[in-house]
Amino acid sequence: MDYEWDKINVFTRWVASTKQTIVIIFDPKPSIQEGLVKSLLSFDSNTLDDIYWPYPIILDSVANLEEIAVWGIRNQVRDIETKGMPEGAPKPEYRKLHDISRHAIHVSETLDVAVQTVEAIQKHHINLIMPRTDDQYQDPLVSEGIRARLEFYQGFISNLRHRSTSNEKRLQNEIQLAFNTVAQHNAATSVDIGRVALYNAETSVKIGRAAKIDSSAMKTIAFVTLIFLPPTYISSVFSMSFFQCGNDNGWGLSNKFWIYWVFAIPTTIATVIVWQYWHNLFPDPESNKPKNAV
Repeated sequence: MDYEWDKINVFTRWVASTKQTIVIIFDPKPSIQEGLVKSLLSFDSNTLDDIYWPYPIILDSVANLEEIAVWGIRNQVRDIETKGMPEGAPKPEYRKLHDISRHAIHVSETLDVAVQTVEAIQKHHINLIMPRTDDQYQDPLVSEGIRARLEFYQGFISNLRHRSTSNEKRLQNEIQLAFNTVAQHNAATSVDIGRVALYNAETSVKIGRAAKIDSSAMKTIAFVTLIFLPPTYISSVFSMSFFQCGNDNGWGLSNKFWIYWVFAIPTTIATVIVWQYWHNLFPDPESNKPKNAV
């Protein structure tokens, strides 16, 4: 956002002995300087009878600059108001909105100062033009014209102040609308996320139930395996020693076959017991963590 601030610093002094008015303008822009000098030099000579004659000319330049600033802010606000709502997620230009708001506040500040300054000038001018028997420099008609012009600029700048206040309120309304629009969109997005989370939770419950069924089946298979595995192992170890197969005598059983049962039965029982209490003997470290631990 491009902007430029202009300032008008003016010092005036009236020399009663020579009936001269001194006007000093500090650091004006060339365009402002040219306009003020041209206006001051093209004055009506009849107004010289009132020592406040430069002020209406200076206030005319001030009022023009203030009007440009006020309507510049108004145009910025109007552009924001007429901008349509974007499709999808809203993306307000918060930085731009706050920059415009900052300039609107500054414009209102300068208008407040200008109104107070004009009112002070009016007050002193009225005290000056009050009837005095010893006043040789005041023409009532000229002074009345100066008073009327000062009153006009006081009213004009006051009206600009009201317009500036309206700009600030309209801009604040747009900023609030931008915040509410984003909040509404985020709330709708949160609702959608909640629905997805609920669906995922229901799916997780179903998966958990299926896993529980699978776990029960696996436990059954594991238990059956544990029962048959030790005897199978021992049988494989002692198979060649306990059974004999001959062509003449048929099958032969060793009289040491009881040794197989002596080892197989206790080993099977011990294996089942160890499997049953394995989780108690060696618990999972993760299961001992608090539920609220991260």
